[in-house]
Amino acid sequence: MYTPLISILIPYKNVESFLDECIESIISQTYQNWEVIAINDNSTDRSRYILDKYTLLDSRIKTYDNNGSGIIPALQYAYSLCNGLYITRMDSDDIMAPNKLEVLYNSLQNKGTGNIAVGLVKYFSKTGVNNGYERYEKWLNKLTLTGDNYSEIYKECVIPSPCWMVHKEDLDLVDAFNPNKYPEDYDLAFRFYKNKLNCIPCNQIVHHWRDYDTRTSRTSKHYAQNYFLDIKLNYFLELEYKTNTTIIVWGAGKKGKDIAKKLINNNTPFMWVCDNPKKIGRDIYNQKLLHFSAISSLKKIKIIITVANSKEQENIKTILNSKKLKPMKDYFFFC
Repeated sequence: MYTPLISILIPYKNVESFLDECIESIISQTYQNWEVIAINDNSTDRSRYILDKYTLLDSRIKTYDNNGSGIIPALQYAYSLCNGLYITRMDSDDIMAPNKLEVLYNSLQNKGTGNIAVGLVKYFSKTGVNNGYERYEKWLNKLTLTGDNYSEIYKECVIPSPCWMVHKEDLDLVDAFNPNKYPEDYDLAFRFYKNKLNCIPCNQIVHHWRDYDTRTSRTSKHYAQNYFLDIKLNYFLELEYKTNTTIIVWGAGKKGKDIAKKLINNNTPFMWVCDNPKKIGRDIYNQKLLHFSAISSLKKIKIIITVANSKEQENIKTILNSKKLKPMKDYFFFC
């Protein structure tokens, strides 16, 4: 049976403690026609030595030194060297389930181009997974089970960086790893969304995500919340906003204030509403806060909801649904 080549792109840096498990999980895949393009991002430990060892044992594994610095140049370099008709990523400190490549490949085979294969993820840690990551895993997997990942894309990254696969032509369509925007996985998810690549539902755990204190997503400035907020707002203005609509910011907590400041700096007009009696009527950044009932008189609106409390979010959703407003069309949750 014909099995096309899958390219697995792996940036790595100072992960000598985890690389063996990662590479062994790839070698053990049920789908065997793959190549690993691993890019050493200026490691100072034995990571490059470990990859060199595997290149001698298995010709499908290749490693090179980054010709720049950082994960984006590493991914760009890896992509320039790959030969596969299908592309996926892998984090060098994680573990693939034995059938990961097979599951993702079969999803794409069944649906064809214009689709992205995703799978369920599972965090693991020697010291126990913290509550925030548990919530993220549960939320992400719930979306993936039905393929509704984009329905909450303005909340968080809805496509985990090491758990997707696409046809190479579709990755080229969305401009692959060329944009120099961090966090790069969230930016790529938005470009999948922008180009209308359909997320294929999946009910199998195919990726084991390692959590530890020095993981890049915990330590790098590129994964700080201000970077996430910039990406959300930039894509919102590009993809959702029209000049004949009124932007409404709902909520005056820290995130609401941050978004208000960014809109002001961008010279983008907006209305600011909340349901906090202590804040209604106040001027913040020379912008008066109104009661949320002020939206009733408006017809063409795009509401950015910055309220984080889950119970309050449900109350807001009930109010907006009663006005026949639609999620991801009229209102968008940013947290």
